[in-house]
Parts: sequence; C-alpha cells; structure tokens
Amino acid sequence: MITHIGLIREGKVPSDNRVAFTPQQCAWIMENYPQVSFTVQPSPDRCFSDDEYRQEGVPLSEDLNHCDILMGIKEVPVQQLIPGKKYLFFSHTKKLQEQNKDLLRSIIDKKITLIDYECLVHDDGQRILGFGFFAGVVGAHNGLLAYGQRTGSFTFKRVHQCKDFQELITHYFGVKLPPMKIVVTGSGRVAAGILEVMGLLGIKYVTPDEFLICQYKYPVYTQLKAGELYLKKTDKSYSREDFHRNPGAYECKFLPFATVSDVLMNGIYWDKNIPQLFTWEDLALDNFRIQAIADITDDKFGSVPCNLGDTSIDDPIYGVHKRKREKTEDPFDPDSITMMCVGNLPNELPRDASQYFGDQLMKYVFDDLLMEKSELIRRATIIDAGKLTKKYSYMRDYAGV
Repeated sequence: MITHIGLIREGKVPSDNRVAFTPQQCAWIMENYPQVSFTVQPSPDRCFSDDEYRQEGVPLSEDLNHCDILMGIKEVPVQQLIPGKKYLFFSHTKKLQEQNKDLLRSIIDKKITLIDYECLVHDDGQRILGFGFFAGVVGAHNGLLAYGQRTGSFTFKRVHQCKDFQELITHYFGVKLPPMKIVVTGSGRVAAGILEVMGLLGIKYVTPDEFLICQYKYPVYTQLKAGELYLKKTDKSYSREDFHRNPGAYECKFLPFATVSDVLMNGIYWDKNIPQLFTWEDLALDNFRIQAIADITDDKFGSVPCNLGDTSIDDPIYGVHKRKREKTEDPFDPDSITMMCVGNLPNELPRDASQYFGDQLMKYVFDDLLMEKSELIRRATIIDAGKLTKKYSYMRDYAGV
C-alpha cells in the first residue's frame, strides 16, 4: 500500500518560502521507501523551484486530494484546508494564540487530523523539530546590524541577500567590529545559532561575572542560561523541573546586565507565568544601557516587554520610546530602544533551514509517521479526525468545543 505525501504551497501572508523536504530528500525517501510517494504543489515562492523537484523525479500537481498526509510549514489558511486529511505544520495554537483560534475551529469542523511540529518531542520532553538554530543565526546578524546602523560604527549585508549560509560566512571575512558588550539569553537551538555568529565574527566569550565588572577594547559577549537568569525567591536556588512547574516562584536576575550591555540577543523560552527580563520602569532608568534588542524568540509583550509586535524581513526594526512606551518614527531616536522582532527569521536562509528541518524529520519522525500507531505521533496530535485529543483538552474553550 502506497502512502501519498503532499508538500503544500505556503499560503500564509507574508509568504514563507521554506519547505518540509528538499527535492533531494524527497528523492532519497522515494528510493529508500518504495511504499511512499510525494506530490508537490507548485509554488513561485518556494526556495526550491518547481524545476528542482521535477529534476529529482518528484511530480507536481495543484490537486493534492489523493494525498494521505499533507505537510507544510506555517499555518494553513482556513479556505485552503482539505476536509478529512492529515496535516503537519506549525499551527501556533498550543499556547492558545488568539490569532489562530478560527484555524483550530475550522480543523475541527472539517474533521482534519492535526499533528503539530512543535509538539513532536523525544521521550525526555525535548523538542525534535524547529528552525531555532537558523533563527538564532539570522537574529544575531540582524541585531548586530541594527546596532551598527544605530551607532554608525559598521554595516552588514542583509542575510536574505545571500544565497545561503556559506555565502553569509564569507561575508564575515575581514569584518572588524568596534568594542561592544552583548548579552545572550537562553541555551537551546536559538542560542546555539547566536553563538555560531559570535564565533564566526571572533567575538570573545567572557563569564557573566567578568562581563558585569570589566571593560574591554574589543567586542565581547556573555551567555545567561535559565539557571543564571532565574532564582527561587525563597532560597535563591534553581531547579529546571521546578522552574517549569512553578515559574511564579522565581525572580529574574537580568537587570544588572542591562546596565553594562549594548546589545541584548534574547533566545530564552518564555510563557506568561515566567518573569520578564525587565520592566518598562527599568527601561526608563538612566542607567539602562542597552541600545538594541534582537528579540529572536519574539513574544509580543513577553520576556522583553517593549516587543510591541512583529517586524518583517523587509523592514526588520522599529524604535520604542523608553518612557512613552510607544513606537517612534525614528528607530534610532536617542530616547528609544531599537527593536528587531522578525517573526520568520529562518526565512532569510530558507534553503539551509529547510535542509536542516528535513534531516531532523527523516531521522526522528518519518518512520513513526508511517506506522499505524506511534506514541511519538500520538503525543503531537492536537486534533484527531476533528476531535480534540485528551492531552490537549485544556484547549477546549479556546477551540469552542
């Protein structure tokens, strides 16, 4: 029995040009899994052209009704959902995101099965899939670019003007940066991408303690992981398990770093119960030194309270007035902080990001996807044939069921 997989054309606006599997990955799967076939929906925007899929022997068709599994990247527009199908994409509904409530309701109404990439986790709870590494790479680059523009001290080529990551790397050859202090938060894939750029540019790591008290004549960065950012209010300890169970019992220790840093690159995980890195009142203080923030995890009013909403790849920055708490006309206004809050950063390196994503799918998910029953897939299934699954029953009111 053949399992037919369709790669759907991205329909969300602004358009996304990443894909779940590259042409070469589709060809490899069809050669090594003769029971699997692919059909690709034509797209003028996808980072791999229709011809690249044809050259690998992958058929294209506008009609995907014959497919058993449909795979995309971003949220699928309601009007494009095919009833009764099994979909995999990032639905951005797990945190009860208001903007996607209607999408989840439509999935239920159309008796669709939704497997969310974000919910695919190993047995120990670690996420399997994500574009975080390339979000970190692009976000770090854009954050430095914003600081360079603000200070007039250096400039970079935009990432999306590079064909791929290798071209970006060659752009860094010979770049000399001025003395600056960069604070990086987080320890996951996003932080790994940020640190990759730090290494490529020769920016030196210093410990958090050194960062707070020392001055340097060259660019440096420090990294604050969760255990260095959050301490329990009662005994000043940190336990990862306890923190995730009871984040309200912890306080954030970031503020001293805001008084000695020029750039913040935020890659920390956040939800509404976790303390923010700083407050609006902190931002207005005279000793708040940070001039540019790359909020790579990009939660509106989240861990960075002055994130007032997404920016775009074409227009990646805006200014936020420190006291008026509103956007400024000039992102480099001396009374403002320069914000970089692009919501689809990996889309600036779509070919590399898609290659990485497909590799992870092939290694850790694909065999389970073909099984009749899989615990891995069950854990990631939010909607099963139009019905909210038990694990996600907390979404009942949100889903309107």
